[in-house]
Amino acid sequence: MNNLDSIMKPRAIAVIGASTRAHTIGSDIMKRLQEYGFTGEIYPVNPKGGVIEGLQAYTSILDVPGKVDLAIIVVNAKFVLSTIDQCHQKGVGGLCVISAGFKETGPQGAELEKALLEKVRGYGMRCVGPNCLGVVNTHPSIRMDGCFAESLPQRGGIGFVSQSGALGGGILNILKDLNLGFAQFISIGNQADVNAETAMQYWENEDDVKQILLYMESIQNPANFRELATRISKKKPILALKAGRSAAGASAASSHTGSLAGADKAANALLRQSGVIREYSLENLFATAKVFDNCPIPKGDRVAIITNSGGPGIMATDAVSEYGMKMAQLSEETKDKLRSFLPAAASVKNPVDMIASAPIEHYKQTLETVLADDQVDMVVVIYLPFLGLKDIDVAKAVMEIKAKHPEKPIVGVFMTTSEFFAKLSDMQVNVPFFMYAEQAVDGLNRLNEQRQWVEKPVGQAVSFDVDRDRARSIMQASLADGRAQLTTRESIDVLDAYGIRVCRSGFATDEEEAVALANQIGYPVVMKMTSKTTSHKTDVGGVRVNIQSADELRAQYRDLIEKLRERGLLDGLEGVIIQEMVKGSREMVCGVATDPQYGHMMMFGLGGVFIEVMKDVTFRMAPLTDIDAQEMIRGVKAYKLLEGARGTTPAQLDQLESVLLRLSQLVTDFPEIEELDINPLIISEKNGEGIAVDGRIKLKI
Repeated sequence: MNNLDSIMKPRAIAVIGASTRAHTIGSDIMKRLQEYGFTGEIYPVNPKGGVIEGLQAYTSILDVPGKVDLAIIVVNAKFVLSTIDQCHQKGVGGLCVISAGFKETGPQGAELEKALLEKVRGYGMRCVGPNCLGVVNTHPSIRMDGCFAESLPQRGGIGFVSQSGALGGGILNILKDLNLGFAQFISIGNQADVNAETAMQYWENEDDVKQILLYMESIQNPANFRELATRISKKKPILALKAGRSAAGASAASSHTGSLAGADKAANALLRQSGVIREYSLENLFATAKVFDNCPIPKGDRVAIITNSGGPGIMATDAVSEYGMKMAQLSEETKDKLRSFLPAAASVKNPVDMIASAPIEHYKQTLETVLADDQVDMVVVIYLPFLGLKDIDVAKAVMEIKAKHPEKPIVGVFMTTSEFFAKLSDMQVNVPFFMYAEQAVDGLNRLNEQRQWVEKPVGQAVSFDVDRDRARSIMQASLADGRAQLTTRESIDVLDAYGIRVCRSGFATDEEEAVALANQIGYPVVMKMTSKTTSHKTDVGGVRVNIQSADELRAQYRDLIEKLRERGLLDGLEGVIIQEMVKGSREMVCGVATDPQYGHMMMFGLGGVFIEVMKDVTFRMAPLTDIDAQEMIRGVKAYKLLEGARGTTPAQLDQLESVLLRLSQLVTDFPEIEELDINPLIISEKNGEGIAVDGRIKLKI
C-alpha cells in the first residue's frame, strides 16, 4: 500500500467517538460517510455501545470484528493517546484525528501533540491532524466523505490540501456554485505528521488528481517542499494560496537585503522556484483551478479573440499584451473563410468582431474557423446580450465545439446576468466561463505560465573551486573576538576567497602604509576605514573617493582620524583599505538575508543610493541553480542598463551570474552567515565586469 492508502483508500473505517447526539462531530461524520455512500465497512465506536445511524456500535475498537484501515478519532484530547494505543493493537494503519486541544492551545497541548507524533511514528502509522476537518476521496470505488462540512463533496480532478479546517469546510460548501469538484481533500490541521508535502508526494502519480491546490499558512520544511514541488509541478499544476503575507523575520535586519526582504518575499521566491502558481485570494485560486480543470496546456502563447462587441475585445487585447502573450496573426486563408460568412461590417483581424447582430451560427462557424488556424494556441469567446440571442444557447454551442476540439484552450467571457452562471452550476461544463475579459485572460496567462515552466530546463547546481579554509578562518577569528559583524576588510577577503571579483586593494594601519599602497595600486584610489565597532562607514565619513595624489591622500587620512577622534570612535579603528577607483555609472547590489523559517534568501538589483528608493530587486532562495541566477539578473527593470543602453559597455552577464552562484555556494557552505551585502557591485565601463567595491557580512552568534 502507498504511504497514505490506509487513510485515503480505506476498505473499512472506524469512527471512534461516533455519537447519536445530533449536530455533534461524531454524529455528522457518521451521516456524511453513509449519505455519500462509502463503499467499505463503517464501524461506529462509542463506550456506550448500542446502535448509531442504524449500525451496531462497539464499546472499543478492539471489539470491532473486521480489519480496520482508517480510524477517524473524535474524542476528547486527553483520551487520544490511549485510543491510538488501541488502534495500533487492532492493526489500524491510518488515523484522522479530528479532536482539537493540541499545540493550538499552548505549551501543554504542544507536549500532548509531541507525544501523539512519537506514538504514530513508533507504531509505523500515518496520521492526518490533529485539529482538522477530515478527509475526502470522491473516487467511485471509494466514495469517502470523512469530514464534517455541511455539503457533500462534488466529484472532480482537484487534490486539495487545507491547513485551515473551517476554510476547507467553507470551500467544500461552495463547490457547486464554482462548478468544480475534488478528487481528494485533506484537512491537515496541525500537521503533526501528514503535511502539504506528504499530500503532494502521494498525489504525484495519482491519475485521479489532475491538479493540486494548497491553502497554507506555513511551509514546515522549505527545502523538502522545493524539491518535491519542483518535480511534481512538471507533471501537473500546483496552485497555492499562501496566507500570512505581512512582513516578518528579516524585516528588522540591518542590511539592505534584510530591510527589503521579509517572510512573504521568501515564500514567494520559494514558490516561484518550485514552479508553484501562487494566488492571493480564494476567488483567484478557484478561477485558475477552473481554467486548469477545463483546458489543456497550450502549445504556445498566441491568443485569438472572438467577440460580438468591440469594447470587450479591445480590453481582452490589452490584457493579452500586458501579460506578455501574443495576439495570434490569423492566416489569410482563415480571414478569407471568415469573410465568406460574416457581414461586411465585421472585422476579420484579431480580435474578430462579428458585430452585435451575430447569430449563433456565426459564433459556431467563427470558432471552428479560428480553432483550425495553426497560428492560434488559445481562444477567448466573448458574448454580450444583443437581439434576443440567449446566453445559455451560445454557451452550449461553444461547449459542443470544445468537445470536438479538446486540444486547444477555450475560455468564455459572458457579460450577462448572474442567472446564466447559476444555470451553469447545474450543468456539466467543459469550458470555463467568466463575467469579465480580464479574468479570462488571466486564466490563459496561468495556462501559459504552466507551459513555460514545463518547457523550462531544470536548473543545475554549480560548484566552484574556492578557498573554503581561508573564508572559515576569517569568520572564526571574528567570532573568537566576540564580533558577529565582520569588518569591511574581512568581508572583502571572504568574498575574494570565493572567487568574487573585488577591487585591487590593500590594508594600511597608518598614513605611510596608505600612501605606499596607493602608489602601488595607482591613482585615483578610494580610502575606506575598517572598524570593529562601526559597520556603516558612510555615516561617519569613513569613505573617501576619487583621491588623485599622495598629498590628497595624506590630507584625507588626517581628516578621517580627526573626525573619528571627535566622535570617540577612534578606538575601534583597525586601519584603512586603499582600493582601486573603479569607474562605472551602473551600480548593482547582491545580498543575502536569512529568513527564520525559509533560510537564506538572495537578492540582486539596482544598488548604490537607489536601492532603498527604487527597490528594483529580485529574490530567490539559496541554493541557486544556474537558471535561478539568470532569472534574477533578467528580472530587474535595470536589466536594460546591463545590456548596454545608450552606448555603455554591456555587462558580462555570465560573470554576474557567477557572482550570484558563488554567493549561494558561500552561504550554503557557511549557514552561520546571517546577512551579506555587496553594495555597490559596480559594472566596469572598461570591460563590463561586475566588481565588488564594498562588502558587509554579519554572522549568527
